[in-house]
Amino acid sequence: MLYYLSKLATPMGGWWPGWSPFNVFRYITFRAMMATVTALVICWLMGPYVIRVLTALKIGQPIRTATEVRQLSELHGKKTGTPTMGGTLVILAVFVSTLLWAVPTNLYVWLCLLTILVLGGVGFADDYMKVVKKNSKGISPRAKMAGQFLVAVVVALVLAWDPSYANRELYVPFYKVPVVANMGLFFFLPFAWIVMAGSSNAVNLTDGLDGLAIGCTVTVAAVYMIIAYTCSNQVYSAYLHVAHVPKASELTILCASLLGAALGFLWYNCHPAKVFMGDTGSLAIGGLLGVMAICTKHEFLLVIVGGVFVIEASSVILQVASFKLTGKRIFAMAPLHHHFELKGWTETTVVVRFWILSLLFALLGLISLKLR
Repeated sequence: MLYYLSKLATPMGGWWPGWSPFNVFRYITFRAMMATVTALVICWLMGPYVIRVLTALKIGQPIRTATEVRQLSELHGKKTGTPTMGGTLVILAVFVSTLLWAVPTNLYVWLCLLTILVLGGVGFADDYMKVVKKNSKGISPRAKMAGQFLVAVVVALVLAWDPSYANRELYVPFYKVPVVANMGLFFFLPFAWIVMAGSSNAVNLTDGLDGLAIGCTVTVAAVYMIIAYTCSNQVYSAYLHVAHVPKASELTILCASLLGAALGFLWYNCHPAKVFMGDTGSLAIGGLLGVMAICTKHEFLLVIVGGVFVIEASSVILQVASFKLTGKRIFAMAPLHHHFELKGWTETTVVVRFWILSLLFALLGLISLKLR
């Protein structure tokens, strides 16, 4: 919205003809930096208030039941009652910062904002069932999948309708040209759903330790901020042999907002956490990352950049499959971060080491842009 100040500015004369103090609002790099700072400050300022409200409403984090409670009670017993649904703070910061600094007429920005609102609503309903209605299972998996499918369908149809979007092409990391030149709508639609739902659920599964999921979000958001800026620039996209997506330029602002919001939320979510983001935040953030990957035509790169999320989700899939097929478990507990806890790693050790892995995966993702 502040972008339009550059249009209304009257150039100053004198020694600098054609110069205006508001010209800086035209530049994506400036607006991206300001979006990061804005989202960060919103989380810093609103964090204590949100925590007080959630605590007053007694929206506390429930701990797992049965066998898993006994295994984790000594590790996480003190976390019972810590306010959850803190993801509303992240969503608020991203939404406000994006509206302030991005061009509000950009189609891709609204697709991303729609995603975090809808999936944030789905996550909120799930958290509400768990902490208010005392239903440990929350809403049904079908309800979650229905919300994710609805968003994916809308995103896929809108992008397929947009003539400037290369929806028919499919790119993979480390390869210069599309591996599929024409996917077609009937393939693109389910593909978009798999990417978005997979990302949303993977972040949700990772969100189990203080600062783990939101810390990994920082690195993924930073990488896709760079990708959005690169693929929207015709010169850079041609040089790096990536798909040119002109409208993705404003996604740089949105990724920067997510980066700032993640850092701001981490301030209160680091160990010992004062608030958890819950499904409200994890489902929304994961879905947002998936949609950004789709809009920038770097869907498969998300598997690399979000490697920690992929590993966590894979550990759950392998654990369930192994138990159903053989009656034996591969890990002491899934997701994987709990396995290492039960093996003797402290929570802080697990989180920091996973952050390091996330940083390495992010660097590998950036390297793939050049090695093609």
